Amino acid sequence: MTLADGFVRSGKVRDLYAVDDERLLLIASDRVSAFDVVMPTPIPDKGRVLTGLSRFWFRETACLVANHLLETDPTRLPAPFRPHVAGLRGRMMLCRRAEVLPVECVVRGYLSGSGWKDYRSSGVVSGLRLPPGLRESDRLPEPLFTPSTKAERGHDEPISFDAMVQLLRGVRADGDRLAERVRDLSLRLYRYGAAVCRRAGIILADTKFEFGVDPGSGELLLVDEVLTPDSSRFWEAAAYQPGRPQASFDKQFLRDWLETQPWGKTPPGPALPPEVVAGTRERYVAAYERITGASFTRYVEEDVIGR
Repeated sequence: MTLADGFVRSGKVRDLYAVDDERLLLIASDRVSAFDVVMPTPIPDKGRVLTGLSRFWFRETACLVANHLLETDPTRLPAPFRPHVAGLRGRMMLCRRAEVLPVECVVRGYLSGSGWKDYRSSGVVSGLRLPPGLRESDRLPEPLFTPSTKAERGHDEPISFDAMVQLLRGVRADGDRLAERVRDLSLRLYRYGAAVCRRAGIILADTKFEFGVDPGSGELLLVDEVLTPDSSRFWEAAAYQPGRPQASFDKQFLRDWLETQPWGKTPPGPALPPEVVAGTRERYVAAYERITGASFTRYVEEDVIGR
């Protein structure tokens, strides 16, 4: 049996494999996407950064909400997977199966990205009217829960909390209660993550979470990835200055380069030059080391996360 025999599907970054009826294997590749397009050039070690940070945050936030992570040691996988230990180390998470909720749970602490664009055009972000006169990158009076759809193809679309309630009602009998719980947990997770990042000299501008329900127990689980450079905006606190874009430890560096290219933001994406690849990797690794307080080289060599 080869690893491909258990293949379920590939996302933009992760490949998913069935281990048995209760467990799935998530493997983070080095693929990078921007503007909903997977670039033809990978970013070395990116998958390890995403996995290492997610593992760190799953451990850190277990006091707030249960999660789907079961195991990270590839030598403990069932026998058919063991020939692939070297390739799986640092990239894999063995997880509980979950019925994933069809929403992206976005929390914004600062006005940036699509939230800034919506505010400039209407003064409203995901159905929430904000005070007038805010600047790009301004800190918001309170973190905002701004959910979006989870599109199989194309762009996720921002929705109001009421629309999220209706969406969850369509898939869960307890949709109303679940929506409120997911919103409250997302805000708690953001505040907790922002405090940890602040101690590392990083501003957590915004992030998105995903949740699922254990089909057996009905337990709500935090799933997929948590507070990574792919799912978050990490800013350098020492350089923070509202009214402009910020120095970041995420793929904004890649997005900024792509904006200068004669490309229509449709597949295929342009090949990335070496300096963009190196700059993106440098920012991802810096995020890992600053947040975890640990060496990324040690993580790669020993598969040991910080703290």
